[in-house]
Amino acid sequence: MEMKETTADERPAKTAEEAVERLREALRGVGIILPSLRIDPVSGAHGHPYALVDLGRCNIGVASKLAAALRVKGGDA
Repeated sequence: MEMKETTADERPAKTAEEAVERLREALRGVGIILPSLRIDPVSGAHGHPYALVDLGRCNIGVASKLAAALRVKGGDA
């Protein structure tokens, strides 16, 4: 059985800030900007390792682009 080497992007983020930044960059890479993307202020208040990421709100155009990008990545295009 061949072992697949994981890249830095495939490894779990060590901090909530890192997770949000990786997500922001990945979304930007497919032309999607979620203006409200942030760390949830309540769960992330004390640097909790399992802080929630708040994706925020977006308009239907952005939601449609996000769905299309996920379908392409998942092979359902």
